[in-house]
Order: sequence, then C-alpha cells, then structure tokens
Amino acid sequence: MIAFKILTIALLAYLGWAVVYQLGYAIAGHFFKKEKGKADGKYRRFAVLIPAFREDAVIVDTVRATLRQNYPEQCFEVMPIADQIWNTTIADIKRLGVHPLQVAFDKSTKSKSINAALAQLGDDFDAVAVLDADNHPKHDFLLRMNEALGQGHQAVQGCRVAKHDGEGLSLLDGVSEAVNNHLLCSGHRALGLSARLAGSGMAFDFQVFKKVMASIDAIGGFDKELELKLTQQGVKIAYAPQAIVLDEKVDNAKTFARQRGRWLAAQYRYGKRFAGSAVRALVLEGRLDFFNKTLQMALPPRVVLPGVLAMGTVVSLVLQLEFLPIWAMLLAGNLLCFGLSIPRAYWNKQFLLSLLQLPVAFLSTLKALTLMRVAAKQFLHTPHGGMAFNNGEG
Repeated sequence: MIAFKILTIALLAYLGWAVVYQLGYAIAGHFFKKEKGKADGKYRRFAVLIPAFREDAVIVDTVRATLRQNYPEQCFEVMPIADQIWNTTIADIKRLGVHPLQVAFDKSTKSKSINAALAQLGDDFDAVAVLDADNHPKHDFLLRMNEALGQGHQAVQGCRVAKHDGEGLSLLDGVSEAVNNHLLCSGHRALGLSARLAGSGMAFDFQVFKKVMASIDAIGGFDKELELKLTQQGVKIAYAPQAIVLDEKVDNAKTFARQRGRWLAAQYRYGKRFAGSAVRALVLEGRLDFFNKTLQMALPPRVVLPGVLAMGTVVSLVLQLEFLPIWAMLLAGNLLCFGLSIPRAYWNKQFLLSLLQLPVAFLSTLKALTLMRVAAKQFLHTPHGGMAFNNGEG
C-alpha cells in the first residue's frame, strides 16, 4: 500500500503539472495580440519547400494552390522535393511551370529532403517557407509571413487549420490542431515565449534556417529538434495567426496511431536530449525560453491526459480512495483548459457528436506509445488524399 501510495502521488504530481502548465497558457492565449513591430516594407524572395514522399495523390493540387499567392511572382519559387514520386506526377508538376527537385535516399526523411534542396538553392533567397505535401496555403500566406519577417523575426509559425470540416476522428484532429494553436502559439507568445513549430506552415530567415538545418538529421519530427535548436541559440519563434495553411486531417484510427507514434517519439527523444543543456541555460544564463521548450516536450499526450484523469476519478470514487478530490480537481482543470482553448466555431452539434470518437482517439494514442520505438528508427509515413502505400522507409 505504501508503494501504491507513492506511485499515485508521483503520477498525480506529473499529471497535475501538465494540467496547470496547459491551463495557464489557455488563459494567456486570450490575451495574445498581433506581433509587435513595424514591417520594413521589403518583398523578400522566398523559397517555398514542399517535401513530398510518396505523395502523388496530393502534391499536384498543393503546388497549384501554392502558385496562387498574392505575392510578386519574381519573389517566390515553389520547389516540391519529390521522393519516390511517379514520373507521371512529375510530368504533371512540370506542366504547371514548376521544376521539382528529385531525391533518392536509402532511408528517406523530411530533414534529408530539405537539406538536399537547401544545398542546391545557393544564396539567392532571403527567406524560406516550408509546407507539407497536403497543405494549401491561403492566397496571402507569403504576404503575412513576409510582414512577420519584416518586423525582425527570424522564425515564424503560421496558423494551420483543418482543410475540411470533417467528422468523427478527423474533426477531433482538427480541434486538436486548434488547441495547439491556442496553447502553444497564442498562449506562449502572449507571455513573450516562443511559439511551437508545427513542421509546416512556417517561415524563416534563409541563412538562419540553412545553418540550423545543416545540423539536423532527424528520422521523424524534425520540427521538434529545429525549435529546440533555434531557442537554444536565442532565436524567438513568432506566431502569425493570419498566415493560414489548410492541412488535411487524419480520418482513421490506424493512421492516427502511426502519426502520433512518430510525433511522440520525436517529442520525448529530443526533450530528453536537450533537458540537461536547457537546465544549465536557465540556471546559469536565465534563458527561460529554451528551458520552456524542453518542458513542453515532457507533456503527456493531450488525448491521454483527460482519459487517465477520468479513470483515476472514477476508480477513486468507486473505491473511496483518499486522492479522489485531487483527481476530480485535475480533471475539472483539464476540461476547463479545453473549454478555453477550443474556438467558438467548433462548438456545434457535429463537434458534440464527434466526441463519441474520443475512446477511439484515446486507444489509438495508447497504441501510438507502443510505436515510439519503431518511429525512433524509421519514419512512419502518413498517407494523404486516400492513397495508401505499403510502409517503407520514408
């Protein structure tokens, strides 16, 4: 019983920290205002990189959508990075007036594709934007990113939103993205800390990005290593909520688990790797931003946290355990966090019906935890556009 009590206290301490941490940013997010600073009015020349591994189903539409930018044509170049893309798809891309960079690796990763592109670009660009192969940027995406960079920021995360309203699991995935935007972007920036990097819908000063990416060879979750290294070097990550990118959301449990397995493996791996240096930076130099990033990596999966708290509350109630008030209070705090973070537009009948998929999302995330070891060794590809492939290195 003593051992059980100690384990329960330790678990409650970890879960309690996660609840308080996220609730604080949920509140702060409502005080976020547009990034400060007057833009310099300069049109930067953008390289728009779109890594595409086996993304024949969506890459042509993405290139077409990206070309429709309300931005001077001579000031941006769209560069799909084609990895195991069919020749017919390459031909379709070329018909749009775009010449993709074709790459081939023994073990493909997004970081390898991006570094291969950067090696060929030279220094003719001022900025780089990164999109996923399924992303459709709004027409003013580059304008908004250019404005943010013109304010003096060297790294900017745009606002990723669900491409379609969806239903069930895909709707929950879209809500999760919106919660991330509120907690990890708006909430953090309201308190002067760096926003998260989402892996796409982001832009950087070209030289800063090229230098940091040269040291990154992540198997999966390159964005996690990137944001840790940027904040380690003192680069603040800004947030441009008006730089909108439409992102395809996961609609089946198997894909959901694979995707989360890749994300969680990267999150915990890089959080652990940078923890020691972050603590030293905080103690010796007072660098809170970098330290906060490692704390962010230690958060439990967002779907798992309320599930565990609900189970702890129910079990404690049934068995009349002494920690019932703490379990219940943490569950209430976590639900309040979601209530403050989910945009009003999502509060409708369709969203309430999608909550019936929460058990599926919970179990899929638990399965994702079992995939973390695999994800640490090979990239778990997320197919888009309804086109599935046999898994390979990707």
